[in-house]
Formats: sequence, C-alpha cells, structure tokens
Amino acid sequence: MAYADYNKLMDMTEELLSSMVLKLKGSYAFEYHPNGPEKEALTVDFTPPWKRISMVEEIEAQSGVSLPRDFSSEDARQQLDDLAKSLNLECAPPRTAARLLDKLCGHFIEDRIVDPAFIVEHPQVMSPLAKWHRSKPGLTERFELFVNGKELCNAYTELNDPERQLACFEEQASAKDAGDDEAHAVDYGFVTALEHGLPPTGGWGCGVDRLTMLLADKNNIKEVILFPMMKPQPAAAAKVPGGEPAGGQDGQGDGEDA
Repeated sequence: MAYADYNKLMDMTEELLSSMVLKLKGSYAFEYHPNGPEKEALTVDFTPPWKRISMVEEIEAQSGVSLPRDFSSEDARQQLDDLAKSLNLECAPPRTAARLLDKLCGHFIEDRIVDPAFIVEHPQVMSPLAKWHRSKPGLTERFELFVNGKELCNAYTELNDPERQLACFEEQASAKDAGDDEAHAVDYGFVTALEHGLPPTGGWGCGVDRLTMLLADKNNIKEVILFPMMKPQPAAAAKVPGGEPAGGQDGQGDGEDA
C-alpha cells in the first residue's frame, strides 16, 4: 500500500479481520477446535483493539534479562545464546542472532497467544525487507499477527533505501553461507529497482489458508485448500485391461513430476 506504514496496516488488518469474523460468526468471539471436533474447544475473541506486543521488550520482561539493541554484534549473539541455553531451547546451527531471537519469541510470546495479537518491532537482523524503526535503534517497523499460536499476517513499512537494503541482503547472504537455510542471497535486481525510487510503502501478506481453517473450524489444511495434494499411490491405482495400472506402464501416471 503506497504512502502507508506499519501502523496504518495494523489498523487496516484489525478492522478487516474483526469485521469479517463479526459478519460470518455473528459475534467477535467463537469456538475453535484446534485438535479436532472430538477434542476440547477454545474460545477465540477477535474483539478490537488487539494487543500490540513489542518483541524484544516482552522477551526482556518475561526473562528478566536486559538485551542490547545491536543484534549484529557477537556479544549480543552470545547473550541470546546463553539465554536460550538456560531455557533448554533447541536451536539448530547456525545459532545466529536471528534464529535465537525467533526461538525466544516462540517460547515467551507466540506460544502463549490465543486471541489475536500483534508482535511488533522485530530486530533488523530478522527483517531484511523492513524499514528501520523511526525511534528505536536496531529495530524495524514490522508486525506479525498471531492467533492461537499461529501466524496469520506478516507486514512492515517497506525499506526503500537501496544502500541499506543492499547491506541487509549482504548480511543475509553471510548467514546463508554459514548454513542458515532460511536466509536469502542478495537480490541485486531488487536493489536496482529501489535505486529508481520507491515511495513510502507498506507491505502486507496474509495466510488465507490458515485464516480459512480458523473460521471454518478445521485443523487440517487439506480441508480448506482448493486442490490438495492427494495423488493416488501406484499400489492403490485401479487396474485396466491388460493388467497395467491406470495412467501408464510404470504405474506412476503421467504427472509423476507434478
């Protein structure tokens, strides 16, 4: 959204989804069965306004540990590593600051959310496409919407400074070279596009499948997507005259690589 920031996107998200729930359910609160219809239900309440939880500040409040804001330093990474170890949190190598922060956020914040809540102000090392926070060094203007421990939306004020964007990409590339499968390589084409100019912009994405699961009271994604991956196995394929399985002589059909 052009000429919008993450604050405007949070307001938009809150209004859009809460009004959708009210229209479909007749109430902001409804029951959801996360473990199947036979299991216990929980009540999810979309009544606005929703909580806005600052990630680093909440980790500090819950852990009692004061964290630095320069998460690109080795001292900060080591402090995060020590905190994760003290909590017996598993984090596969490489134990970068971004990966450790993600584990700590899951432990202290994400796993405790039931009603809609925004996790905001992610550190820059976790958010290579997000613009730096206008008043909090080391953080960004980003939010994630969580409901019942699941992420529904991810959004941020877009980083539109090509030099800073290139530096963020290069940090990601270093993490990727160190073995972080979730890190990305440098997108030089995107940097070139930014050099031509991007107005203040808000980027927003929503997991429509997860939202549909929640509103339809389903706990399996195959029940809500239009084309679930349910390809029959060769052993269960019907036989055609001549004894060969339907779809081809090797029994694997025509769409083996689809």
